[in-house]
Amino acid sequence: MMILIARRRAALKARDGISWHEEPRGVRHLYDLSLDRFRRQLANVDALPQLCVLGVASGLLTGAVMVVFRSLLSAGAWLLMPHGNIESFEALSPYVRSLSPIVAVSLIGLWLWRQPPQARKIGIAHVIERLSYHQGRFPLRNWINQWWIGIVSVIGGLSAGREGPAIHLAAAASSGLGQRLRLPHNSLRVLVGCGTAAGISVSFNTPIAGVIFAMEVVLMEYTTAGFLPVILASSTGAVIAQLVYGSDPAFQVPPVSLGSLINLPWIILTALVIGLLAGLFVHVARSSYLEAVPGWLRLAMVGVAVGSVAWWYPQVQGMGYDTLGATLTGSVATDVLIAVAVGKLLLTAGAVACGVSVSIIGPVLVVGAAAGALCGMLGGWLWPQVASDAAFYAMLGMAAMMGAVLQAPLAALMALLELTHNPNIILPGMLSVSVAMLTSRQVCGCQGFFVTQTQHGLHRLQQPLMQALSRVAVPAVMERSVVRTQRRVTLEQARKLLDDKPIWLVITRDSEDEPPLALKAADLARALLDEQWLRESRLDLLEIPGQRLELAPIHLQATLSEAFDRLNDYGVDALYVQHTTAPMIQKISGIITRSAIENYYRYKR
Repeated sequence: MMILIARRRAALKARDGISWHEEPRGVRHLYDLSLDRFRRQLANVDALPQLCVLGVASGLLTGAVMVVFRSLLSAGAWLLMPHGNIESFEALSPYVRSLSPIVAVSLIGLWLWRQPPQARKIGIAHVIERLSYHQGRFPLRNWINQWWIGIVSVIGGLSAGREGPAIHLAAAASSGLGQRLRLPHNSLRVLVGCGTAAGISVSFNTPIAGVIFAMEVVLMEYTTAGFLPVILASSTGAVIAQLVYGSDPAFQVPPVSLGSLINLPWIILTALVIGLLAGLFVHVARSSYLEAVPGWLRLAMVGVAVGSVAWWYPQVQGMGYDTLGATLTGSVATDVLIAVAVGKLLLTAGAVACGVSVSIIGPVLVVGAAAGALCGMLGGWLWPQVASDAAFYAMLGMAAMMGAVLQAPLAALMALLELTHNPNIILPGMLSVSVAMLTSRQVCGCQGFFVTQTQHGLHRLQQPLMQALSRVAVPAVMERSVVRTQRRVTLEQARKLLDDKPIWLVITRDSEDEPPLALKAADLARALLDEQWLRESRLDLLEIPGQRLELAPIHLQATLSEAFDRLNDYGVDALYVQHTTAPMIQKISGIITRSAIENYYRYKR
């Protein structure tokens, strides 16, 4: 057999004129060339086909990650919960369900004990931070921490959802795919949006709401180049979720309707109440009064608070989807609704204020539904002949609370539509979300739970200039016709520098600590026509007439927004673009000037 293989190899070598080991290197070379071309195409703002390919890949990857995450939650429930139901805290004894939050925060504290503060950042807020200030690159340690804290907080009975972990895990996995392929950072931003949309889509089986949430809350922009890949990612993730979990929505919703228009004033009043609750939630969660308290004591406060309320009302624990489903069918007692509307709101917000990064989206929906149901029950008691069912107000409260806390009206309305499958609820839903958002924003001064405000009151992702420059990578604008040279050259060397007709010369200084300079090649060409310089045996490129620009480095994957920041940080007017061709070997790929960035923005605007 070995002789036959050797003869076969020799025959291939004689036929093709290459050795057996040369062919794989040729295939690898073609792969590298194709990937480099793919990267260059992605650097442009109009790389829609390439971004759509990434969207599908992100949806597949996110779907797989979410199936693993939900499987781990199910495995934990099978081991620890009655009947293997992750929501059956009511079936536990009061002692067990009161101690489980304390055990959960202890496990979280031990896990994070020796980790630096930066490694403890997880959830949707972390996703927005990495997208805003780190071009969508995620640390591996934070990603691993999200797995542990997401699973422990839900199974351990804290007031927490699974959507925040889903978004972080999905966005980081999608970004990791782009980082693995060394894609430009403008495409990493799109991959983060794709992962976010697919994470919401898989969690709730709401692909449209996932798209709107990604664009409205995380990316904070609406563009065609951003929409299409995010839509593909969300729909692909939904397909995987339906293949594994079926096509049923996250909650079973009864058919409801507005009924009489007399309900509209009561809907507005209900939305006012929910807007105030949303403002209370945001202010408690963002409170800084507990920052001086030691971390271990804050964790203990969270565990004891949840355990104390859970002794009488276990409905405040976990995701609360079973309580939400029962609220929509009208089978929850009034005292339980009050405990959920007030208790779960304060417990979730208090956990965030104490530094426990629990997911808030699921609890916010449950709290909104409970508050809406209470208002609906009060309306039915005041006007029994014309009032709509309490379940109707519960659905409106769910959307209004989500929209007011996140300041994301379209995402809340799309979630309402996809969860209810009832287009007749859109009109009252729009009214509820609008009033609740205005109340939260104007009366309570809330600007959105996840958006960190800058000193100028405008978030980085809300700045039109930075948004536009973040959509494009450096290779799309840089000048590639560049030659690198030493400061002093002979006349013959100077002529050879101009053989390839470069636009710029990058001049290396004598000291490594000094930044290189850029000189227009045309200035050197003019000097070579001057007899004064032709009499010199060697030319000093820092002495010939011409404008020289000090340079700072920027890597090939950077976006124009990164380049713009680098220009301002270094106080220069141009950057040299470099990338790694081999370990410890840097190659200059081009030069990008401040004027090139400004001209691009003016032209594209």
